[in-house]
Amino acid sequence: MRIGILGSGLMGGKLGTIFARAGHEVVFSYSRDEKKLVALAREAGKNARAGTPAEAVRDADAALLALHWSRVDDVLKKAGDVSGKVIVTCSLPMNADDTDLVVAHTSSGAEELARKVPKGRIVSAFGTVPSEVLFTVFEKRRSKKRPSLLYSGDDSKAKSVAVQLIRDVGFEPVDAGPLRIARYTEPFTLLVAQLAYEGNAGPAMAYRFLFFDETLS
Repeated sequence: MRIGILGSGLMGGKLGTIFARAGHEVVFSYSRDEKKLVALAREAGKNARAGTPAEAVRDADAALLALHWSRVDDVLKKAGDVSGKVIVTCSLPMNADDTDLVVAHTSSGAEELARKVPKGRIVSAFGTVPSEVLFTVFEKRRSKKRPSLLYSGDDSKAKSVAVQLIRDVGFEPVDAGPLRIARYTEPFTLLVAQLAYEGNAGPAMAYRFLFFDETLS
């Protein structure tokens, strides 16, 4: 597939590199330093190049939105018409100093993005995993036991694109349901990121998702 990367920081840079190494055509875009985009493309390999947001979404099968919430409007303006495009977002709706979610409980960043791009096909994915583990997961992607990764969305075709990308990175995709589920996963994403940054100094946490058939209850 052709993948446009809108936001080439830690998450966008790593996922874009992995997508390119998995065989997809990748365009890195939207950085304060154009040299960084060129360096990312060089490191990602022959399937990657640097470009503008408009070039990244042009002819793209999907775009990855991976940047600070304060810059979403700007990158969408520079990307131009994204009607009908699959947009996979892992951007958290954080305030300016990254101390709190500015959207929570009754909505989510993914849902707000869908309102900003009413004809876009939005899928929330990749937010529930710290960027630090992405390369390790990719290197072990051929193992039988894969870590799970939640995704949500309202467009079935868009979700199928996300499923392929999730598997290409090395995760087992778990359909969490409609896009509104992102309002519950985004606070969890923030918690996981905080624990990852604290490392051994933070509390230990174990979690597990169980699905029950209603007929068994």
